[in-house]
Amino acid sequence: MTRCGFLARPGSPDHWVAAPDPSPADDPRASAAFTARLTIDVTPDLRRRLKLAALTRGTTVADMLRELLAREFPDANGDAP
Repeated sequence: MTRCGFLARPGSPDHWVAAPDPSPADDPRASAAFTARLTIDVTPDLRRRLKLAALTRGTTVADMLRELLAREFPDANGDAP
């Protein structure tokens, strides 16, 4: 029996990238709120600029970056979320 723990690494990068995301609970409302966390390192100056831009636009840094990523990386059908 193979144990798959929290820190288990995939056998191959191609398999890991192609693997489906974990499914949310059966509740349809939960699937709409299901997100995955992404952590990036930025310089303090870039962080300041991001926060200032978000404040100026009346949004959050997270929402602003989600919109940017959705524009830059549309889904496979070409539809923006």
